[in-house]
Amino acid sequence: MERDNRLGEFLRARREQTEVPAGLPAGLGRRRVPGLRREEVALLAGVSTDYYVRLEQGRDTHPSDQVLDALARVLDLDESSTAYLHALVRPAPAQRRRPPTRPEKVRPGLMRVLDGMNAVPAKILSRHLDVLASNAMARAVHHAFSPGVNLVRFAFLEPDGRTMYPDRDRVAADMVATLRGIAGADRDDPRLTELVGELSLKSEEFRRLWARQGVKVKTAGYKVFRHPLVGPFTLQYEALTVNGTDGQTLVAYHAEPGSPGADALALLSTLIATERLTSP
Repeated sequence: MERDNRLGEFLRARREQTEVPAGLPAGLGRRRVPGLRREEVALLAGVSTDYYVRLEQGRDTHPSDQVLDALARVLDLDESSTAYLHALVRPAPAQRRRPPTRPEKVRPGLMRVLDGMNAVPAKILSRHLDVLASNAMARAVHHAFSPGVNLVRFAFLEPDGRTMYPDRDRVAADMVATLRGIAGADRDDPRLTELVGELSLKSEEFRRLWARQGVKVKTAGYKVFRHPLVGPFTLQYEALTVNGTDGQTLVAYHAEPGSPGADALALLSTLIATERLTSP
């Protein structure tokens, strides 16, 4: 039986991406690869090299919180990545999930709230970044924000996914890190296993980004969109967890008054109104 070594894989990937700090003692030989060596991580974290090697190899899977915090400091992990590191060692109890044959639903009251946000593009995502619901303004921003679309699959496997964002490389890396951050350290998630397996098989780019073990929890930020009629424009977003669900998130976009993004939203609103008036 293959050993579950998610902790070791995470430590190794992040170690190889960590910049070598100034003042690190010399004498460990010529550096052939980027990042920190195992012995350097051990030295900076205050543990023995043998112990750290056992962690990376999966021969020790129960380090203390103090050791994890020291490793997080050495590897320069942010709050989300540090929480993920702790969850790899002490995962939360598995949640009882709906049977896979029953599609995930959005509460009717939340749907009414979503539809009532006439001037604000908004969508509801599952923990696997499936679009469960969206309003007309969100779909006007991009057709990928339509119910039934998985945003990660769209970004990596659909031709339009490569042209949706002018800064696609940044968005793609953030999206993969967000998927890992939302899914967390859940070891029993068949939907995540299926999604990651498909994307890893079909997209070398996704496979490379997933192997970097980036972790991000979507709370707020910005996106630059490329629209065929409006052109490029930037929107801010806020992501809010929907209580009482299995990780659903409400994402709403907004723009500063008087900004090009606000002008773009006003134009999209006008286009929606015109389409409704002219449709049979």
